[in-house]
Amino acid sequence: MKTGTFSELENFEKQNQKPIIIHLYTDWCSVCKIESFQLKKDKDLIKMINENFYLINFETEKAKEKINFQGKEFNYLPNGNSGIHELALALSRNKNQPVYPLWIILDKNQNLVYYHEGEFKPKKMKEKLDEITNL
Repeated sequence: MKTGTFSELENFEKQNQKPIIIHLYTDWCSVCKIESFQLKKDKDLIKMINENFYLINFETEKAKEKINFQGKEFNYLPNGNSGIHELALALSRNKNQPVYPLWIILDKNQNLVYYHEGEFKPKKMKEKLDEITNL
């Protein structure tokens, strides 16, 4: 599955506007690991994402670089031995602690079209992405 970064997004958007999938996860999240394994097995879903979307996998507790997104600057917030990125908090509806995994789908104009907390089963994801590509 092709993935990009927030810093690449601006250049990519100038060349080829597509809807954006932002996948927020952590390395300690067991549901995230199970979901990732299921998604990687689904060749049709991978093809659909690669052809029609720009995917950003965002590890919210490891990404420490400054990120500019939608005209705002976001930084990593350290907290003892760990921390969280401000962007994860900004994107999440639960401002204290995001629910993982978190899937946010934006249209090609970066407007929110879908928000999904918790496991996103491949079948349901395909249905939702198909709906979005046909908007």
